[in-house]
Amino acid sequence: MPYDSLLARAHEHARAFLRGLPGRRVTARSSDPDTGDPARLYDPVDPLQVIDGLAALADEAAVATAGPRYFGFVTGGSWPIAVAADWLVSSWDQNGALHVMSPAVALLEEVTARWVLDLFGLPPHASVGFVTGATMANVTCMAAARHEVLRRAGWDVESDGLQGAPRLHVVVGAGAHASIDTAARVLGFGTSNLVRVAADAQGRMLPDALEATLGRIASARHGAADPPPIVCLQAGHVNTGAFDPFAPLIEQAHRHGAWVHVDGAFGLWARAAEDEGLRKAADGLEGADSWGVDAHKWLNVPYDSGIAIVRTPEAHGASMAQHASYLLRAARSNHVGRRDGMDWTPEASRRARVVPIYAVLKSLGRRGVSDMVLASCARAREMASLLRASAAVEILNDVVLNQVLLRVRSRAGENVTDAVIARVQQEGVCWVGSTVWNAEPAMRISISNWSTSAEDIQASAASILRAVESACAVGSTAPQVTTPD
Repeated sequence: MPYDSLLARAHEHARAFLRGLPGRRVTARSSDPDTGDPARLYDPVDPLQVIDGLAALADEAAVATAGPRYFGFVTGGSWPIAVAADWLVSSWDQNGALHVMSPAVALLEEVTARWVLDLFGLPPHASVGFVTGATMANVTCMAAARHEVLRRAGWDVESDGLQGAPRLHVVVGAGAHASIDTAARVLGFGTSNLVRVAADAQGRMLPDALEATLGRIASARHGAADPPPIVCLQAGHVNTGAFDPFAPLIEQAHRHGAWVHVDGAFGLWARAAEDEGLRKAADGLEGADSWGVDAHKWLNVPYDSGIAIVRTPEAHGASMAQHASYLLRAARSNHVGRRDGMDWTPEASRRARVVPIYAVLKSLGRRGVSDMVLASCARAREMASLLRASAAVEILNDVVLNQVLLRVRSRAGENVTDAVIARVQQEGVCWVGSTVWNAEPAMRISISNWSTSAEDIQASAASILRAVESACAVGSTAPQVTTPD
């Protein structure tokens, strides 16, 4: 069988990589590996040699993002069962577009959707789409929002587009994630038309500022001919982990007839935690109209995996579903109630990315998901506590979730944060990211890997403190910070 030798070799390399992951240098050994002439495709190469070459490339130039000491970009690792399930996905090669294409995938999507809604405490009748990540989840949800608010104004955006459409107002927080800007570009809103609302020192939208903004929009509207606004809130600020105060903000927005979307890329998982503090922080978001969340972040399944959730299935389906005579729909096949996954996503043909989500949820159960979230939050508090040992380190955020935001100043008051980050990345014990906070460089530590232990935090904090001491001793001269595009 042609698969046997190739799968065996891939298995051998995968096991070697995973076995070495806990102790692996986190930063890539090389940023510019040699892959031969990139401009020309030459004669065929034996498939086993191709697999060996890929393994060698990863050994030289892969970043240990799946490991326990990678703290960049809210990147989760992958549970062992998620990796195993994902291997099955590739082996099965199922298309998740239609029920008729794969009843197995359709069933897994339906079951997983119900589990997710129950886990997050969201409306059980909501529709769920399995997409590539939180960016596409936000695009999907805001497309549903665009449909609905323009429908109320008597405009069919799916048929007539935005040329000549009533003016839309999209309201976002001052600290909204860049994926909201992406959604604005993709959906034709335009980033310059986003109405940005002031936030507090942790990045939380201010209710008084939202009320004033919505009041100005309402006074400029011309009755039912103008659509109500779309308001985007955030569960888990990308730098601080902070939650918008959902209850008052959603009440205000709905009083003005607005659609409310929650970008919950990683923060939505706080709803699954059996912890009074986290539940309180996320309280009220269930009142929104749509929610976007990643699974490849805190649920720790392989890339790529996101979830779009919409309270109103009619709006969701109207903005996403494709219709053609050759598409054998479940309803047309007398499978009423069976799921056609393409109704809820921008893509028709799709990898069966629901399978690892299902496997992890079934394996962990409600308690296991809660434990995973709480463990990451505990590791974040441990990291902040250890780093406070240095007088040069200022923790900038309330560590309410899994994010630690800090700045480093020398004795002379110089901001040497970027120099510290560069030294940490060069040493390779852990990987931390850079950001800008209040117009100054800051270090961003995101802890969302299931395998990160207290020992990993101790080793990583020690590396960071060594870099702090070194940078403060010699000033900001250091290797350049490396950040993936």
